[in-house]
Order: sequence, then structure tokens, then C-alpha cells
Amino acid sequence: MYSTELGINFFGNESNKKRKLNKIEILKKNIKNLKIFLIIAGTNTSQIPGISAAGINAKSRRTTALADAEFLLEGASKDYKYKLPLLNAGVTPALISHVCSKLINIYPVIVPIGIGAKPYFNHLFVEDRNLGPSNCLTTGKSMTKERVLNLYEKGLAIGKSLKQPVLISESVPGGTTTAQAVMEAFGLKVSNLVGSSLFKAPRELRRKVVKRGLFNANFKADFDSFDVVAAVGDPFQAFSMGLLIGARLAKQLVILSGGSQMLAVILLVLEFLDENKDEFIEDVFIATTGWLVKDNSLNDLVNLINEKYDVKLLGLASPLNFKSSKYKELRDYELGHVKEGVGAGGISLLAFLDGFKNEEIVSLCQQNLEMMKGLGQIALEKDC
Repeated sequence: MYSTELGINFFGNESNKKRKLNKIEILKKNIKNLKIFLIIAGTNTSQIPGISAAGINAKSRRTTALADAEFLLEGASKDYKYKLPLLNAGVTPALISHVCSKLINIYPVIVPIGIGAKPYFNHLFVEDRNLGPSNCLTTGKSMTKERVLNLYEKGLAIGKSLKQPVLISESVPGGTTTAQAVMEAFGLKVSNLVGSSLFKAPRELRRKVVKRGLFNANFKADFDSFDVVAAVGDPFQAFSMGLLIGARLAKQLVILSGGSQMLAVILLVLEFLDENKDEFIEDVFIATTGWLVKDNSLNDLVNLINEKYDVKLLGLASPLNFKSSKYKELRDYELGHVKEGVGAGGISLLAFLDGFKNEEIVSLCQQNLEMMKGLGQIALEKDC
């Protein structure tokens, strides 16, 4: 972290103050015109015990993404279909994203990939749901290359058709592990930098999982981004690569809302591009929560990518905090639990830029938390 403007922490490329303020103005002007995508995806990497906090056990992690998407759209509701997962600490970041998307009056588009079920709510259909989650990355065969290319082409077509700026968000249990595998496949030493939804990142476990996956992948000398996603990636990465490239071909600004999972997508795209990488990145931002940048890990990750590809990627961190909250589940974020997901950083950042105050957002999060608990919308241990 190196600077703050208007309460927003900047990280990554050390741009001058004028450039940073210009970026903020660009975002402000586009708030009401944004298209928000939430990509919910499944990977069986999430079934490894201890790999993710997105659900208290492997069974609950299978429906986490669906529950996150439902809550993002509907908030606390007696008509919910999917129970939100019980977490060891904190509460789903979909709570933050729901509150803030309502404040700025934007209705997200849900893209389900590999979750093994057809959501009842409106969503964008991009592949046969019977394909199910990608395999665990330890196999070195996460998906067929045909599936990866099909998802990429779908994302590319949607991106190229966009007539407005876009924010890309995700809910992918196990996704930080596939992100680490992708980055290490291209030679970045990131095992101590990639974050986690867990309070204490399972670095040794992930190191072993990634090492096994890369060994089993047995890449040939001329492997490319599609080979890597097929071997150790997940469906979110394949689709988002296309969506990002398509949106930039359509000359649209892109906000990637998240942390290491979004950086993995950027890396895959930069590996794929032959030229004009810095021009491509000029209108691409990483937006995340302040909790994810409390240490310098994400900043260091961004700078590794900037150095490797000679680009000027800039990150912005939302000022949202729950220090004043009366609820432990929200104050847990201040201790380092959960941190990010479902676009919480980017969508809350937009709410701040639209003039909403921290106390307003905290109050609405508390109200929704009270309602979801009262309605039994969070799973109990016996439900898991």
C-alpha cells in the first residue's frame, strides 16, 4: 500500500496523483451505467478438507455459490431456496454486495458455470449444466481443452457485445487455490502471497495441492493459457478470460472485483496477448476490500504481474469497515475473516464513490443480517 486519495487506498503501479484522481472520476461517471456480472462456478478443488472457508465442510461448499448469488439478488427473504453456508467466523460477503448494489441501483447478471444445478432466478446460460464442476486441480486435468475454449468463446462474444463498462465478480469456493496454481504454472512464486477466505491461509496445504497438480499436468514446452486452465484452472477463469478480452475489444472499462482470483485472470490474458499489453491494462482495474490489503501481499502480487509483463495495473481498495458494528459476524471482518468475495470490494467502492457513507452501509448490513438470521437463512451445523 502506498497512498490514499478520498479515503480509497491505491496499490500496485505507483501512478502519480493526477492519474489516480482521473481514474476515480472515470469510475464515478460510470457508476449508473455499469454492467455487473457475478460468475458462480464449481471446482472439486473445493472438496479438499481445509482448503476453503466458503462453508464449514465440503458438502456445504457445493451450494455456497448458489446461495451467494441468491442473496446478492434478493437479500434477506422468507422465500429463499438456498441456505447460506455456516462459516467458522464472519458472514457471506454477498451481504455487503447486496446492500451496496441496491444503494447504487444496479441489478447484477448471474453466470452459473459448473455448479450442477439450474438456478431458479434469472441467469445467463453459457454451457450445459450437466457438465458439472471442474475436476480437482490435483489431477492435472481440471477440464477438457474443448470446454475451456467453449467458455472462453462465450465470454469473448458477450464481452464484445457490451455497450457499457463492466464489473466482474465471482463466487468460486476453492478459487484461490486454482488461482495460485495458474500463477505458479507461469513461473510466479506466489505461495506466500495468495490470500484466502480463511483467517489463516492454508499455505502448506495449498503448496502441496498445487505442486501435485502441476506435476500431473506435465506441461509441454509450448503450453499456453488455455492449456493451464484446462490442467489446473476452473470454469470461472476460462469464461472471464474471454469476457475481459471481449470487453476491452469493445473499448469498455473493466473492474475486476476481487483479489488473487482476478489477478490470475489478468495473468492468463497477458500471457495470451502478443502485444499492446500496457494499452490493454490502461482501463482495467482491480478493486477489492480494505481487509484484503491490510498486509502487502496483494500489492506484491500486483507488482509481480506489473514487472513480469511491463504493465501499469492499478488496484483500489474500498474504505468500508465494520469497526462500529454491534454484530460479531461483521466485526470478524476486521480480524481478518472472510475478507472478500461476491464483488464486495468493488461494489462497496462504487457505493462510496456514489456518496454513501460508511455508517449507512454498516447500518443496512446489520439490518439485513438481523433479518437473515431471523428467517433461518444461514445454515446451522445440523443442516450441513
